[in-house]
Amino acid sequence: MNQDSPRKNRNFTIWVPLLFSLVLVAGMIIGMRIQSAAPPMTVIKSDDLAGGGVLGAGKIEELIRYIEAKYVDSVDREKLVNEAIDHLLEQLDPHSTYLTAEQLQEVSEQLDGNFEGIGIEFMILDDTIRVISPLSGGPSEAVGILPGDRIVEIEDSIVAGVQIDTDQIMEKLRGNKGTEVEVGILRGHEQKVRHFTITRDRIPVHSVDVAYMLDEKTGYVKISRFSATTSTEFLEAIGPLVENHSMQDLVIDLRQNPGGYLREATDVLSQLFRERDKLLVYTEGNSVNRQEYKTTGRALYNIKDLAILIDEGSASASEILAGAIQDQDRGVIIGRRSFGKGLVQEQYRLRDGSAIRLTVARYYIPSNRSIQKNYEDRTAYSHDVLDRYESGELYSRDSIHLSDTTTYLTASGRKVFGGGGIIPDVFVPLDTSYLNDAFFHLRPLIPSYVFRYYEDHRADLAGYDLASFRRGYQADERFWQNFLAFANDGSADYPASELATAKPRLLHLLKARLAKHLFEDVGYYTVLNDRDEDVQKAIEMLHLPNPLTEN
Repeated sequence: MNQDSPRKNRNFTIWVPLLFSLVLVAGMIIGMRIQSAAPPMTVIKSDDLAGGGVLGAGKIEELIRYIEAKYVDSVDREKLVNEAIDHLLEQLDPHSTYLTAEQLQEVSEQLDGNFEGIGIEFMILDDTIRVISPLSGGPSEAVGILPGDRIVEIEDSIVAGVQIDTDQIMEKLRGNKGTEVEVGILRGHEQKVRHFTITRDRIPVHSVDVAYMLDEKTGYVKISRFSATTSTEFLEAIGPLVENHSMQDLVIDLRQNPGGYLREATDVLSQLFRERDKLLVYTEGNSVNRQEYKTTGRALYNIKDLAILIDEGSASASEILAGAIQDQDRGVIIGRRSFGKGLVQEQYRLRDGSAIRLTVARYYIPSNRSIQKNYEDRTAYSHDVLDRYESGELYSRDSIHLSDTTTYLTASGRKVFGGGGIIPDVFVPLDTSYLNDAFFHLRPLIPSYVFRYYEDHRADLAGYDLASFRRGYQADERFWQNFLAFANDGSADYPASELATAKPRLLHLLKARLAKHLFEDVGYYTVLNDRDEDVQKAIEMLHLPNPLTEN
């Protein structure tokens, strides 16, 4: 792409909302709903506010009583209270927020690392729930649910051939541990419904998506968020890489990681340093004394060189990890400038089960810099990532603009900057060469098409292992034409030039999705990363004698 072309930048601005939808997820575990709001961060859990907190008394309560008693029309008290709280918190900073009881439960499940349900990964295809896979060791696998099964009944309700969405499915299948739910299954070409009684259990929500070897000495770990189990998951992920594959170097992928628990990020960091008492981050606020987080000196494995992948969706705890690695000269940071969130929230629960997250401090990484971007203009703050597209920053390092240009120094004296996220040591521009109408129309159809293809061609694919599939499987022209036929419902007809431009990328995504069905998440990421520019740059850097001094 021509970096200086304003026309192209304007064109791609149109697609910015869709670009965010291109983050490739490995599927959906039943009962889990991925939060799509701005980067969250719950770094400290606090005790409940005594007496119901801000809603217990005062002008807001008095005002609402007058409205209920005297206002000309009936009002929704809960709605009024919630809107009043939202407006109050909006006067503070972008990350002091109010969560209803339902929102709090949803977020807590993600950050606590588990929920209670039946444990399946599924998709809705032709108004039918299709099981992609039961969670290994989970209750659905235990009773004999298989990939490809169609769920047509839940308790006494027909759920096939009716309009039903993911939220409604989760509401029916989720429940307290130990309770039972009966599901009706159609398997293969069978016409008779099989009935299974599944006892709900606690289902882990993994924050480490995958860990595998990129080459003979380099490992790769993808961390999607920092939940309450991340540091444990991290150790369990890298252990086999070191012990079974003699891993020396490590790539940690934090792209699109919105953050999570501060303590989990520092616990992961402690496993990346051999030294004791090396500063990682400290927090400080008007009513909060300085609190320092340092390395423990108890790293279980000796990892040589590190590469950390970040982008504009890497926020909060992700930036702590990347910033500490950069400031202590422990590894090379690769990608694009991170989000820029350096505020610490404490969470206070209210008597009705809701909660407020109140910003109580800022965090500072070892060079003493804060990476919180300016939020005086709230509109500009919310449009910051969009502005990066328009300014060309995502295509050119020279277009990066920071409101604070104060210079800080790393442990070895390298210059770094604060006030707007972590700027990578090695910049990798966003690839937009394949983005056009055809790509945006066809990309969302890949999961459903590949599921059908996999179901129809299991026998043909059975002879592959991951290595041979990665090396030898190629989607032929017939595969491509069948995909286009599946996608073409008569509502869109794209120029041949657009299809030709999008075709290589779409074929690669199709292959990666097929690898997921065959070899689970490790297959998906292995194939996907074969053509990932950030990952390939990380491998290149880690093969240099000194990645930090030779970038």
